[in-house]
Amino acid sequence: MSVKESIWFWPQVWHPFLRGWLGAVLVFASMGTVSAVWANPLFVRMTPVGAWEFPSLVLLAALTGTFVALPSACGLRRAAAGGTVGFVGIACPTCNKILMLIFGGEALMIWFDPMRPYLTAGGIVVLSIAVWRRWRSFHTRRINFPNEASQ
Repeated sequence: MSVKESIWFWPQVWHPFLRGWLGAVLVFASMGTVSAVWANPLFVRMTPVGAWEFPSLVLLAALTGTFVALPSACGLRRAAAGGTVGFVGIACPTCNKILMLIFGGEALMIWFDPMRPYLTAGGIVVLSIAVWRRWRSFHTRRINFPNEASQ
């Protein structure tokens, strides 16, 4: 391999990694800011942040980055559902106007707030299944069609 070929080859090799890393960072920053897991001037959280919320946010961001890095068309709806459910679980329940309109303030804190860790765990499981299915689809395609997988 000549020097010219090696210079043009590295973006093809690193492209999925960079895409996944960028996706994970963007999801982490946007979800963390909007759900006010950390103090920021844009959003104020009305309920305290639980000890499980930051690790859940990191896991959701890592899974989303992994999903974005894998080149396949499989599991997009499942990943979107898992990410949305995970976000609703992490986000401040009283700050979410849609949930406030559906449940009301008192019911939201009595019934929905204790369910948030389970909702987040469910979102993580659904997103993990989407990543696994996408990995399996990519891996199967790479084994069955080795020339197409590199394109």
